[in-house]
Amino acid sequence: MHRCLTSTEDGCPRCEQPLPFEFTMAFQPIVDLAQARVTTHEALVRGPNGESAFSILSQVTPKLLYRFDQACRIRAIELASHLGMTGNLSINFLPNAVYEPSACIQATLEVSRKVGWPTERLIFEITETEQVQNQQHLRNIIDTYRRMGFATALDDFGNGYANLDLLTVLHPDRLKIDRTLISHCDRDPRRQAILHSLVTLADDLDIGLIAEGVETREEALWLARNGLTHQQGYFHARPALETLANGLDAHLEALRETLDA
Repeated sequence: MHRCLTSTEDGCPRCEQPLPFEFTMAFQPIVDLAQARVTTHEALVRGPNGESAFSILSQVTPKLLYRFDQACRIRAIELASHLGMTGNLSINFLPNAVYEPSACIQATLEVSRKVGWPTERLIFEITETEQVQNQQHLRNIIDTYRRMGFATALDDFGNGYANLDLLTVLHPDRLKIDRTLISHCDRDPRRQAILHSLVTLADDLDIGLIAEGVETREEALWLARNGLTHQQGYFHARPALETLANGLDAHLEALRETLDA
């Protein structure tokens, strides 16, 4: 079982006890086709033998939410350091698990110091499955993290509750465009119109865009040709359990050559 490093002296006594289940992380790369390189790896929770994220998340009760959030951060950083990961590390978190951002970041800072992980290479990815009831609380988290040198990303943008109204209050560094808008974008004029608008909007708001769920070469090329060069999805690499995907250099160089042709 993974034990959190946080102690009561850090101001987070809720994270003292070990979780009643085991988990680990898989890593999926985020690539930049314009530069033909991996920029970031997202840490995705998995069971110890590669069981699905749902198999773990279904065990996280409200009482365990805070401890689980902290343990995920620690596990992701420890593994990323152990694997010699270069570039950024993106870690998911639930806003409801962060009761006070300055206090709740202490375990993250402690493990980063312990393993030598540069905190400026951390991105906190906001995963919100329920409607944000307290947008000011979420804004406080994002603003606090920015002051501390962390970047933030809003996940699943364009689907469910992660919609445009959040951008009137929040200023994340990145938006991850949901698969529902990416699917078949190479041949769907309506999706293309929406994506063109998002590129313009993000440029005006100084927010980076990442296309999630890219599953075909045609999608990847259309996106890159229309300003969405940062991508993530099975076409590029599937999540790899406790390791990093191999063979991406040739894949990305071939795509860049096609774009440059």
